[in-house]
Amino acid sequence: MDVVLHYADEWVLDRAWAWALPSIPARLARAGQAAKSAESLAAAARATPSAIQNLTHGVLNWTSRSSAGSGARDATARAAQQAGLAAQQAAAQGLEELVNSSRWGRDHFLRQCISLYAITLVGIMLLYFSFAGLSYYFFFNHDMKKHPRFLKNQVRLEIESSLRAFLPLDILTLPWFVAEVRGHSMLYENISDYGIAYAIFSVPFFLVFTDACIYWVHRLEHHPRLYKHIHKPHHKWLVPTPFASHAFHPLDGYAQSLPYHIFVFLFPLHRYIYIGLFVFVNCWSILIHDSDMIVNSPLEKIINGPSHHTLHHLYFNVNYGQYFTGCDRLGGSYRQPKSEDDPLHDVVKSESKKAQ
Repeated sequence: MDVVLHYADEWVLDRAWAWALPSIPARLARAGQAAKSAESLAAAARATPSAIQNLTHGVLNWTSRSSAGSGARDATARAAQQAGLAAQQAAAQGLEELVNSSRWGRDHFLRQCISLYAITLVGIMLLYFSFAGLSYYFFFNHDMKKHPRFLKNQVRLEIESSLRAFLPLDILTLPWFVAEVRGHSMLYENISDYGIAYAIFSVPFFLVFTDACIYWVHRLEHHPRLYKHIHKPHHKWLVPTPFASHAFHPLDGYAQSLPYHIFVFLFPLHRYIYIGLFVFVNCWSILIHDSDMIVNSPLEKIINGPSHHTLHHLYFNVNYGQYFTGCDRLGGSYRQPKSEDDPLHDVVKSESKKAQ
């Protein structure tokens, strides 16, 4: 997340924080801006510390009294004038930077916390509404809304549930992102640090590791003592739409996100690969909630796709995995998607009864 924070600071947040918590009072900032926009360098010179001007004038006075030849005096005077101009320009530039900076620098702890919370909240909402919206309008079969177990106003309820979850969920995940930004994780900058082979390997390794962890977290959440308190709100959507992907209890979302955060504190991962995987994880969560029942795919025995997760929402105790079917097979919870399991059959039956 430090990469995202860096670019957010560069493009937006430096100016926002300078406006909210300026490093100098507003009166001095306005004076500095006036000096900056003056037509002559003299105006900028008046805004520079008097010590710089005194130093320049002192050198010039010394050269005029010196017993050295006129050529040497002239050369020294020119050098002093140039040094004075450079010092004045540097001071003016320093003043400009001071005017446009915040008393909370980029490394300030509270600034990082607030910035990361805002970035995460805006980012997850953009991902949610953009990808869930695209999936809903272009991939989701809208005949599913005629399913007898599809709730009244379900899409609106899914969105409201998601929005209620985002605020506390971002607070829960904030310590992990702050720890990453402050250099406590194993995220790295240069591919050469671990080589291109490891960078490529880290992607499937990340998916397998997090899938195995999420399988057991998810399965534990189905324990009767936990289910009704944490995971039941997500299973309210028996026939989910893509907007149900994030419609869960905040503790449910946090528990299933822990493997993603833990990974970068245990294993090296390139910063940009991490950001790409962060986006992919959210998009995948949206994709598998489109209630589609694609069967007879050569990958369905390996990949835990939308059809597998549709069965999970319908039958509760099958297909707990996130990406792969391996843990479900080993744990005895795997259910192979079949065409007769397609919830569209129930839609056809329901519509036929209405037509009679």
